[in-house]
Amino acid sequence: RMRRVILDTDIGSDVDDALALALILKSDELKLEAVTVVHGDLDVRARIAMKMLSLAGAGDIPVAKGIEKPLLMDRPVFWTGHEGEGILTPEDRDLKPASTHAIDLIVSKIMEAKGEITIIAIGPLTNIAAAIIREPRITEYVRDIFIMGGVTRLFNGMNLPYREHNIRCDPEAAKIVFNSGMPITMVPLDVTMKTSINRDDLKVISSMKTPFTDAIVSMVERYLEFRGRDYTWLHDPLAVAVSIDETLVRIVDMKVLVETRGEVADGQTIALPASVREEANARVCIDVDSSRFKRFFMERILRS
Repeated sequence: RMRRVILDTDIGSDVDDALALALILKSDELKLEAVTVVHGDLDVRARIAMKMLSLAGAGDIPVAKGIEKPLLMDRPVFWTGHEGEGILTPEDRDLKPASTHAIDLIVSKIMEAKGEITIIAIGPLTNIAAAIIREPRITEYVRDIFIMGGVTRLFNGMNLPYREHNIRCDPEAAKIVFNSGMPITMVPLDVTMKTSINRDDLKVISSMKTPFTDAIVSMVERYLEFRGRDYTWLHDPLAVAVSIDETLVRIVDMKVLVETRGEVADGQTIALPASVREEANARVCIDVDSSRFKRFFMERILRS
């Protein structure tokens, strides 16, 4: 059964968002209905998404701007300054997103196709929380939502941070989403940091020599230069892959809480084993077949 997908993204800051969009476009199992952008300079983020769609021959897919700041507007907006490098040119300033606001687009898509729309949320959850506030019934009518976000630090000995970026940017929004009753699959740092792409992989992708793959390589190379390393993690592409084939990961039902009041731990996700007292609100990925996922990702990206 093909998934009809809305991608909600802060594309541009970390290159993994662009790689996730590329994976969606290269996957026959997914039909991309819309891209909604969140957090920061949304004009830049929208132009990146539109440029990628155009290069992939999918320029008719709407891209809509959402909410720039966290829900409570009392937290800094994360912006690195390199967003758009490696893909945008001066001519791309003429690219214009949809006139519809992202929140209205999310709500209308879900309400018009009840039970058919999957959300893949790979940025701060501000747009999704606002859509729930705007129309609470979407929690009943969305097919499901895959969230790249959070960290449990429960199932391996990796040196993981105690908070994850997407949740930390707007923990109040994340709390609304995790408390919403939506069918949630959470893809946290515990699994995404076992996946990566490196310069050798870029050489393989660059051999395709298409405008689309050239743009992918250019964006990843710029990001590696920005970070000063020879690899980067495939956080967001893994969330996309799990929406296609969840056998790539091991999943357990858990109760996920979001800390919003801690002086130090603000934005931390706390995952508790589901039980009679702790009813599950999410399926949480706790392990990944890294090599199989890497083959999956590369095979898709290299499709002509």
